[in-house]
Amino acid sequence: MERITDAFSWPARDHEWLTKILIIGLILVIPIAGAINGIGWMLATLDRLRAGEETLAPANLSYIGRGLRVFVVNLLYGLAVVLVAAAIYVPALLIASSQSQGPANPALVSLAIALSLLAFSIATLGTLALNFALPAIVLATERAGIPGGLHVSAVLRRSRINVANTLIAGLMLIAAGFVGSLGIVLCGIGVLFTSAYALAMQAWIIRSFEVGTAAGKAA
Repeated sequence: MERITDAFSWPARDHEWLTKILIIGLILVIPIAGAINGIGWMLATLDRLRAGEETLAPANLSYIGRGLRVFVVNLLYGLAVVLVAAAIYVPALLIASSQSQGPANPALVSLAIALSLLAFSIATLGTLALNFALPAIVLATERAGIPGGLHVSAVLRRSRINVANTLIAGLMLIAAGFVGSLGIVLCGIGVLFTSAYALAMQAWIIRSFEVGTAAGKAA
C-alpha cells in the first residue's frame, strides 16, 4: 500500500489519458448503461495494472458485460442498507403522522425522533461500511461472480486480512468519490470528467488493496 497515494496522479502516466477520460465521461451520461460500462472500464484498467502496465484501458462502450456483475452486487448491497433503514424509518414516520392529528404524546414523539435518528445512522454507517468493503466485494465478484460478491463472510474475511490495508483503501475511495464530485462544484458539466477520473483512481486503489491482502495471506 506504500504507493496508494499515487491513485491521484497515476492516470496522467498514460499519454492518451485525457482523451480516454473524456470519452468515458461522455459515456457515463448514458443512463444505467453508462455507469455499468464505467465499472467495466475500471475493471479492464485494473487488469492492465495487474499486468504491470500503468495505462488506462481503451475508452469505448464495450465494457457493459464486464461491469454488469459488480453493478448488480453493489446495487443489491445498497438496497439491503436502504431496506434496513426504511424498516426503522417508516414506523417513525407513521408515529409522527399519527401524533400530528391530535394532542401529541411526548413519549411517542420522542420515539419517532429516536427511530428517525437511528434510521439515518444505519443508512450512513451502512454506506460507509460498503465503501470500506468495496475492494473486497469487487475482487470476490471478479473471482466468483455475483454469488461470490454476495458471500458476506468471504468479503469480511478478505477485509480483515489486513485491517489497516482495508481502512486506507476505504479512505482513498472516499477521496476518489470527492474527486468525482468536484466537477459539480467547479462547473457542473465537469462532473463527467471527474467521475471518469475517479473510476481510474478506483482501479489503482483496488489493485493496491489486492496486493496488500495477498501479502497478508502469504504472511
